[in-house]
Amino acid sequence: MMFGRDVTIAVQDPTFPGYVDNGVIMGQTGPAAVDEESGGSRYAGIEYMRCAPENAFFPDLSRVRRTDVIFFCSPNNPTGHAASRDQLRQLVDFARRNGSIVVFDSAYASYVSGDDKPRSIYEVPGAREVAIEISSFSKFAGFTGVRLGWAVVPDELLYADGTRVARDFDRVVTTCFNGASSVAQAGGLACLATEEGRAAVARVVAGYKENARVLVDTFQALGKEVYGGDDSPYVWVRLFPGRRSWDVFAEILEKTHVITVPGSGFGPGGEGFVRVSAFNSRDRVVEACARLTSFLA
Repeated sequence: MMFGRDVTIAVQDPTFPGYVDNGVIMGQTGPAAVDEESGGSRYAGIEYMRCAPENAFFPDLSRVRRTDVIFFCSPNNPTGHAASRDQLRQLVDFARRNGSIVVFDSAYASYVSGDDKPRSIYEVPGAREVAIEISSFSKFAGFTGVRLGWAVVPDELLYADGTRVARDFDRVVTTCFNGASSVAQAGGLACLATEEGRAAVARVVAGYKENARVLVDTFQALGKEVYGGDDSPYVWVRLFPGRRSWDVFAEILEKTHVITVPGSGFGPGGEGFVRVSAFNSRDRVVEACARLTSFLA
């Protein structure tokens, strides 16, 4: 809404479908068509930045055309890939050269392991001049349904005419949004501002990361092509090479009663994969793995 309809956008492929849906709702895209290579849907007017095992899930920016806005999620939903410091530096430099604004989604930053993968794009020099960062309490504190998040729009981020992007952001937010509920805000403060809250959040994240490790170990033991799980609660797996992701999803659901997400729902680059989530209790994850093992072995 803030940028209007006359802008061009780029997204990772595959990625969280909300970015594409936002562009469609705002009239920033053309019609959808079937992608000849993958069989998935592709909207005209969107630059799909291929993120696949072949390029270590980071786009070849030399092949990406210039757009006004770049949506980038790290760690990525659905692949689980967390961009390295050097990769984010490349992205920031690319945006600066092209006069693009990066909308950086760090909803899964709490799952990042190690210091070589930034939890915020603002760890990269110059990012405050090209990037907005958005995040959520849903993924690290269990606020799904409560609805609480935040956005950072630096004063250094300017339009081509020199005006502050933050000015428009403030206007849109105050016009369209009355604010998160006091209950949600109090819960958010308890998570961040108290020792007890921070410890509870750390336990939640650690538990989901252990669940992800159980999933990865299961698929690896079955000899499947599996990614993610180290820096993300999501596991990205190709179970049956050559088969459509919706067909794989349907067969797993029918025969095991385990719900996965078809990869093609995240963009044409997701075809052939399914996403498996660690967001559940340990007992249920172990049970799901037992059912999948019985089905796939």
